[in-house]
Amino acid sequence: MTETAKPLTGRTALVTGASRGIGAATARALAEAGAHVILVARKVKALEEVEDAIHAAGGTSTIAPLDLTEPDSVTRLATAIAGRWQTLDILVLSAAYLPELTPLSQIEPKQFNQALLTNVVATQALISAFDPMLRRAEAGRIIGLTSSVGAAPRPYWGAYGATKAAFENLLETYAAEVERLGPLRVAIIDPGATRTEMRARAYPGEDPETVKPPEVVASRIVALLSEGFDALHRERID
Repeated sequence: MTETAKPLTGRTALVTGASRGIGAATARALAEAGAHVILVARKVKALEEVEDAIHAAGGTSTIAPLDLTEPDSVTRLATAIAGRWQTLDILVLSAAYLPELTPLSQIEPKQFNQALLTNVVATQALISAFDPMLRRAEAGRIIGLTSSVGAAPRPYWGAYGATKAAFENLLETYAAEVERLGPLRVAIIDPGATRTEMRARAYPGEDPETVKPPEVVASRIVALLSEGFDALHRERID
C-alpha cells in the first residue's frame, strides 16, 4: 500500500484482543492503512509478535499488555493513553471469552462470570473510559465484534449468546446516545464463520480451510472505516 493509499494516516486506533485471530489481523490491517495501533491483550509475547509484524511492514504500534477484567485496569489504560494522545479515533472491541458449550442448566458459574466480565463489563468500562477521547476525535468510530448467537439463540450457546446480546445492547444504546451530539459513530460487525482459535474450540471437527481467514474480516473493517458511515451500522461478513 503506497503512502497516498493509506486512508487512516494520522489516526490512532486501539484494538482489544489484539494478540491473535481477528483482533491481530485487524491491528495489522489498520497499521498497514496508516493508523498508529495500540495493541491490547493479556499475553505479552503474542502482542510482541503482532507488533514485530506491524513494524516489519512499515507500520507503527504500541503494546499495552492488560487483563480487561481486572479492577481499574481499563481506567489505568485510558489514563496512560490520554497522557500521550489527545484523541482516540478508532476503538475496536474484539476481545471475547467463550465459555464451554453446555446446556443452560449446566453452565459453569465461574466461566459464565468470566464471559460476563470480558464481554459485557469490560465493554462498558472501555466505552466509559475512552468516551472523552473518542468525542474529541474528528470522526470517532467504535467497531464491536459480535456473534449471530447474540440475536438468534442456539442450543448450548446460552452463556456466550447472552453476553453477546448484552454487548450489542450496550453498543446500540451508546450509538443512540451520541448520534445527535457529534460525528462519533458505532458499527456492530458479525464476522461470521472465521478461522480462529475460538472457532476451532467451538467446532473441533471442522476443517479450518473451509472457513475464511481473519484477514478477510480485517480488510472489511478497514474498508468500512475508510468509507465512513453516518449512523449505527450493522453488517455480517460472509
